[in-house]
Amino acid sequence: MKVEVKRSKRRKRTISAKLDGDVMHVSAPYNIPEKELKKVIKNFKKRFVRRNIKKKLNEEQNLSEVFGRLNKKYFNGKIKIKSIKYVTNQQKRYGSCNYKKKAIRISHHLAQMPDWVRDYVITHEMAHILEPNHSKAFWDIVYRYKLAERARGFLIAKGMEDNQELDIE
Repeated sequence: MKVEVKRSKRRKRTISAKLDGDVMHVSAPYNIPEKELKKVIKNFKKRFVRRNIKKKLNEEQNLSEVFGRLNKKYFNGKIKIKSIKYVTNQQKRYGSCNYKKKAIRISHHLAQMPDWVRDYVITHEMAHILEPNHSKAFWDIVYRYKLAERARGFLIAKGMEDNQELDIE
């Protein structure tokens, strides 16, 4: 990603950036120290990369279709949600569910794992729509998914399954 910086004497404190193709245009105050500007540019780059990853994943992989298939197979089509999407700001969990808003968020890290692991996490989050906790009733629902134990083992090996206990927003 190419970076073009435009310094302005009229700009006093704020720094902004916009992406135009593969060029990031940065507008900054004239007198900002170079070290501080480089740090801000680095953060802008990270943000734009994450935004592009999220956009690309949500365009390429239709999670609504996956949700529909799993809903039909394991929940008899009874679960209704408003959204399911990939996000890039979940670093300590693979999925989260806001059962009040009926929204499921899936970490972009799952896109690099086998589909059956992604399907387990989606099933796990779908179960939270019915049981917004980790009770026995919740786990009975999750274990309808035939590869649940295998997927949990896979995620434990990746080091993040233990955090699933904290996945309700």
